[in-house]
Amino acid sequence: MVPPGLQVWRWILFACFHWLCVCEETPRPVYMVAIPAVIQAGSEAKLCASLLQPNETLVMTISLIANQQKKILLQESSDQEFHRCFQFQAPHVESDEVQHFKVKVQGETFLSTEEKKVMIKPYSPMTFVQTDKPIYNPGQTVKFRVITLDTNFSPVNQLYNIVELQDVHQNRIGQWVKTTSNGNILQLSYPLNSEAPVGTYAIVVWIGEKKIYHRFKVEKYVLPKFEIKMNLNDEISIVQEEYKVEVCATYTYGQPVPGKAEVELCRPLVPNILIPIRIDEKNPEGVPDYTPPCHKESIEMDQTGCASHVFNMSIFTKDAGQKMLIDRLSFNAKVEEEGTGITQSKEKHIELSDVIGKLTFVDTPKIYERGSTIEGKINVVHFNNTPIADMLVYLLQKKDRSSHLLQNLTTDSHGTASFSLNTTRLPKKNINLIVSNTPQVENIRYRVPYFKRGHHKLSLIQPTAPHSKTFSSLAIQKMEHPLACWEGVSITIQYAIVGETVPKGSVDVIYLALSRGVIVQHGHMKVTVQQGSPATEGEVTLKLAVVPEMAPVVQVLVYSMLPSETVIAHSMNFPTEKCFRHKVSVEFSPSQAVPGEENTLQLSAQPGSLCGLSAVDQSVHIMEPGKRLNADKIFDLLPVKETTHIPYQLEDQVGCLRVKPRRYIRPGQTEEENEPHEVFKKLGLKLATNLVIRVPSCLRYNRKQDNGAYVVAYRRHPGDKATLRLGAAGGILDRSLMRVVDGDRFVDTIQTARTFFPETWIWDLVEVGESGTADMPLTVPDTITTWQTEAFCLAPGGFGLAPPVELTVFQPFFLELTLPYSIIRGEHFELKATVFNYLSKCIMVSVTPAHSLDYTLTPLKDVQYSSCLCANGRKTFSWTMAPSILGVLNVSVSAEAVQSHTVCDNEIVNVPERGRIDTVTQSLLVKVCSLLEGTEKTDTYNWLLCPTGVTMTEEVELQLPKNVVDGSDRISLSVLGDILGRALKNLDGLLQMPYGCGEQNMALLAPNIYILEYLRNTEQLTPAIRDKAIKFLTSGYQRQLNYKHVDGAYSTFGQGSGNTWLTAFVLRSFGKAKSFIYIDPVKIEQTKTWLERQQGEHGCFIRLGKLFNNRMKGGVTDEVTLTAYITASMLELNMSVSDPVVYRSLSCLRNSTSDLSNTYTTALLAYTFTLAGDMETRVQLLQHLDTISLQEEGLLHWTQTSLETSASLAVEISSYVLLASLSASPLSTTDLGYASRIVRWLVRQQNAYGGFSSTQDTVVALQALALYSTRVYSREGASTVTVHSPSGAQHLFEVNQNNKLLYQERALQDTEGKYSVEVKGSACASVQVSEYTPPNTKVQDMDLYITVNFKHLRSVVWLDSWFMKYLFFP
Repeated sequence: MVPPGLQVWRWILFACFHWLCVCEETPRPVYMVAIPAVIQAGSEAKLCASLLQPNETLVMTISLIANQQKKILLQESSDQEFHRCFQFQAPHVESDEVQHFKVKVQGETFLSTEEKKVMIKPYSPMTFVQTDKPIYNPGQTVKFRVITLDTNFSPVNQLYNIVELQDVHQNRIGQWVKTTSNGNILQLSYPLNSEAPVGTYAIVVWIGEKKIYHRFKVEKYVLPKFEIKMNLNDEISIVQEEYKVEVCATYTYGQPVPGKAEVELCRPLVPNILIPIRIDEKNPEGVPDYTPPCHKESIEMDQTGCASHVFNMSIFTKDAGQKMLIDRLSFNAKVEEEGTGITQSKEKHIELSDVIGKLTFVDTPKIYERGSTIEGKINVVHFNNTPIADMLVYLLQKKDRSSHLLQNLTTDSHGTASFSLNTTRLPKKNINLIVSNTPQVENIRYRVPYFKRGHHKLSLIQPTAPHSKTFSSLAIQKMEHPLACWEGVSITIQYAIVGETVPKGSVDVIYLALSRGVIVQHGHMKVTVQQGSPATEGEVTLKLAVVPEMAPVVQVLVYSMLPSETVIAHSMNFPTEKCFRHKVSVEFSPSQAVPGEENTLQLSAQPGSLCGLSAVDQSVHIMEPGKRLNADKIFDLLPVKETTHIPYQLEDQVGCLRVKPRRYIRPGQTEEENEPHEVFKKLGLKLATNLVIRVPSCLRYNRKQDNGAYVVAYRRHPGDKATLRLGAAGGILDRSLMRVVDGDRFVDTIQTARTFFPETWIWDLVEVGESGTADMPLTVPDTITTWQTEAFCLAPGGFGLAPPVELTVFQPFFLELTLPYSIIRGEHFELKATVFNYLSKCIMVSVTPAHSLDYTLTPLKDVQYSSCLCANGRKTFSWTMAPSILGVLNVSVSAEAVQSHTVCDNEIVNVPERGRIDTVTQSLLVKVCSLLEGTEKTDTYNWLLCPTGVTMTEEVELQLPKNVVDGSDRISLSVLGDILGRALKNLDGLLQMPYGCGEQNMALLAPNIYILEYLRNTEQLTPAIRDKAIKFLTSGYQRQLNYKHVDGAYSTFGQGSGNTWLTAFVLRSFGKAKSFIYIDPVKIEQTKTWLERQQGEHGCFIRLGKLFNNRMKGGVTDEVTLTAYITASMLELNMSVSDPVVYRSLSCLRNSTSDLSNTYTTALLAYTFTLAGDMETRVQLLQHLDTISLQEEGLLHWTQTSLETSASLAVEISSYVLLASLSASPLSTTDLGYASRIVRWLVRQQNAYGGFSSTQDTVVALQALALYSTRVYSREGASTVTVHSPSGAQHLFEVNQNNKLLYQERALQDTEGKYSVEVKGSACASVQVSEYTPPNTKVQDMDLYITVNFKHLRSVVWLDSWFMKYLFFP
């Protein structure tokens, strides 16, 4: 209640001023200029001006003032009324800049000036990334495009400082630097490593310091074959008794899925709620005392692929534990395909509402005149919008915080109740009506069902007075649907002109249409006002042409300046269809297809367009919905889609309003949303006008100031020519299925062989010529599915996005394989093949798998591999499959419609003339098999033969082991003109060992670097070789980052302590690899810093971490050899010997040169001091090594000791001596001759793949051989290699400069006996004889038995062929 004293004071004020009036004999000129508060720098902007009641020729001058510099935007002279909009060029600025917008209207007897703040704002171009898919399997290629547009959707040729690809650990695994788009579209790709970790990846585009992110997933998945759709209400009432759900499943080619649906409805618990645990005899470990309600049903799908169920809602709404449950239901549907058992699930949440019905006012006026009778209606509906008949409702009048009952009403059969209200005895003021289901207005209680009350305001028409507060209004009517682009729309505007004297008989209603903060359309309409009537009500129609510039939201503003100098205004936001001025369309011809058929994609766009086209299997979008490129995503890039208020920096001062005596002031509370100033403000418009449209901060009267909060209706003092600044604060916020049944377009051949099943079919850039069309010839893939397109085009006319189209690929008789993502060699799984018959007649089907050496298929017991299939029938056939190889194998199965005398479903079977055999071949990934599987044994004999005018001959006698199965062995001979050629051929298999940890990965990665360096230095690096090697480098780099610690160290599994040696190996390799692929410099620096922290006070490095394969690190067994290895790594990265870390480590190593008992250490030290340029120490070490070398047949090598003759250590030691011999300069002929003796010995140790016996020896030996090959490389010479077999057969090979890297190989028929190799000419030839024998030990024959408590087994680690290690965590 208002205190009595204050209430009396209010009415005293009212009485004192009610009769005060200022009347002007002649109406004064009135003007209003509207301009966006925020204007895009450099744009073609627009402002709108109105001039009313000019009594002389007036000049309107509009200017922008910045830094005391004035730029005139408009100067208009007129003695007539006008409403016009004008375009102007906004200034260019580098950053947000507040300027002053000044309007001056001047005549001989009139002058008025208004000044407002506006902001000139530069908007950055908009960049987005499009990937061909939102999800990838490891090993697939990520294809993506980068596009930049300006805010008008015109293409921008942008320089991208960096485009990077981040893996799940935010490691930068790919990078493109300073790239620019080709025709404004930058198209790139990146192959994922087959061991890529699953998770979320990101493409990051750098434009200066600005970063744009686009994320995608990497998962191990099999594409779904069907899609689940749910038909159910998103919200239900708490009083609802039943809830019906329907679940439908459809294949991607449009046919229904047979099977069953499991539907479950639950009401979950409130998060973080504590549930008591009940312990009793039956549950000694305890069970929750309360379980939230759930109900599950299993339902068979009908012929349409749908299943429905009605849930009893009392299970969820009348549960005793409701207080612990949330107001939401969770519905889950799982569909299982018949035959294959493949399941797919989908979930949806349903809101539980306490609203049980709704009461609303209909057909009730908004204004009334005192003493009149108001006629109106009430409408009452249930929560589902069905009418409620015979319901008692109460018509109430709201009074402050209470309500007064006016009438009791009862609804009719349509849920409607009419009322009549005489206003004679009602208070002379606005009436707030309420309709309720209770006689008193009660507060809504938590979780208590209720009816939504209706509210309606009746505004009283005041007696006509020039200074009374207006009850005139404009109201734009809503529209149910978004406005269609390129069409005209009629918008209804309701008006009420109350208490106005209109000499002209009409008033002007001005409209502005704004979108993206810009005025895009404008105009005005005349509204006739009835003379002598206190109020004129009616409707006027606004015709609006919807254009692309209005998307995504057009904000319509209507306003009028009434004769009483009152401004009325209203606005409404209308969502529009998201369209672009550049129209693009695509269409397949024909619009339906069969597998392997020729098709054409017809593209239509503006002439000269460059278009990005894409087509992806619908299954991809079923798996990851909502990730397609669409208009929503493009419009979301806009910095401004609609304006809601004005930035705070543009707040204008609100001064006192000067008034003359005898003003009328009526106290009360303002409704800001109806004030014209608020309407304009919410649209981001600034107004410059000599009308008062905003409540002033105070009133000035006879030099007195009153700061009271009043609602005022007033005119400015007629003699006041001073500027009145009025402003506001705020901010800008931003298938039909193709049925080819016995049709002419079905396959023209008897048999279809389907092998091509891509996930992305089309990913191309296409140019559109002057005709505005382009045809793209295509071959349809073999997948029975629907392909969905994405197509956009860029042209000078802007960006255009084609509506997506679909191409359904189908044939009425086909087979489909059900394969997992991967299987394990040694395990068995059930291979399933399902045959579908969508022909109109019954057929007899026979299914046959193809024979393969890569796997065995075992038929299941009591299974017949032929069956009757009638129309719309299907049958699944199964075999037990056991793969016998690693990697990717192809599985092939055929289904044939055959002749039969069997009667199927009372029909004689039919054999189609065409397409009666369907053969499907799909790939399957086979991973590492069980631990106890053996490996193939390989013996090699190698020679590096360099004739210098004489013939060189070598002999070898082959003899097979006794227990080899006849016919299982094989022998081959290979010849190359380069000692690294064999390794080059086998970049991905030098060691023939499993990989999957940080150690083994590096052993595969590093050799590629040295081979690439050699080929580059000798100018033999062809694009094909480079692409192959870089593929392996990139894959190895990605994989190695999986084993990186956050501090920069590396370890075998990326957990626990970092390993000093492995970290140095990674640093060394990454440092060299960065000249070929992108290596994140941050990662290198982190690793280098970590290593530096491991250096002790004496300069040597501390050993940390453990290698599970000690052969990996070779002879690095103590701190001296570790320090030498790390120091050599740093020197190879061109770190200076004066660097504090290197300097201290060299000091440590010098102190160790007095003890040369360890041959490995001595060789490594010799190489390290050679890199450091310490020739004195180098000579000392090499002289010692020469004295202990092993020399035979002109070959030279070293071993650790006379007793320890490890082949891998010997290779590594000899390789370090070779590196030390070749790393100094200049090199003499003697030096090269000495080195060649080591090289010839090393070549003899190579395996069949160009590697060596272990891991680190392969890495170091290839590094040394690459360096030697670089030093002795010659572009001259040729030789002939002749091989004589025991049976007398002869094989000839030519080696010359054109085929040095050509891998020439022949299979030899004689598996035993003496072979001789003869080389003539002037070029070196690398010759190898390889003998392959299969493993002869079976698992069951082994004497090794392992018993493991698998409860604590976390992982099993492959190390070498016959050595394994378990990791246990207690």
